[in-house]
Amino acid sequence: MRRISIVFRREFSAYFATPLAAIFLVVFLFLTAMFAFNLGGFFDRGQADLRPFFQFHPWLYLFLIPAISMRLWAEERRTGTIELIATLPLTMKDLVLGKFLAAWAFTGVALFLTLPMWWTVSFLGDPDHGVIACSYLASWFTAGVFLALGSAISSLTKNQVVAFVLCAAACFLLLLAGFPVVLDFFRGWAPEVLVEGLSAIGVLTHFESMVRGVIDIRDVLYFGSLIFGFLSINVGLIEWRKAA
Repeated sequence: MRRISIVFRREFSAYFATPLAAIFLVVFLFLTAMFAFNLGGFFDRGQADLRPFFQFHPWLYLFLIPAISMRLWAEERRTGTIELIATLPLTMKDLVLGKFLAAWAFTGVALFLTLPMWWTVSFLGDPDHGVIACSYLASWFTAGVFLALGSAISSLTKNQVVAFVLCAAACFLLLLAGFPVVLDFFRGWAPEVLVEGLSAIGVLTHFESMVRGVIDIRDVLYFGSLIFGFLSINVGLIEWRKAA
């Protein structure tokens, strides 16, 4: 844990050493507010909840999360520092997990800065605070899955733009798998087991389940399994390229 914490502190502080942190946080706060108020009809609904606020988070993450994950390993490979890091008394698991946790914590800071939205609905009405808490957790878990996937993709290339595009495309496919329109299309002709399988692997299905305020162990295991799986792939890819 000490070795992981060393990597975590180095990577987390690096976000705030450049304008990247400020730009990301401002863009995230601006877009979440714009989507909630303009497209979600936050005030027009006349309900004291944050449903319009959270329903757009997975779609915003399609563009914002790749912007964070694209530099995790692509920058290290481009500058050649990945060879230097490999000589440190750290395992590749320590490096991957430390970098991922730092990026995940950074997205947690972005979500924390949206807490005034929670205070606003609490002032305007009597919201179900349990549902809102579950929604924040669902949003953070979704960001974690996309970050783990983006980290694995970032280790494949030196070009951050390429890493960004590939991560955005992969996250879109993972999100689209649980989209109702896609499920309805397959439900008309495909076996039910295939439809259920697509629904099970789609991020959107599990995200919406938690946003309704229900913490199902299956949803938690889903997010945890994907994060663990993508990080394991990340370690394997770096070890493979290192050996090559």
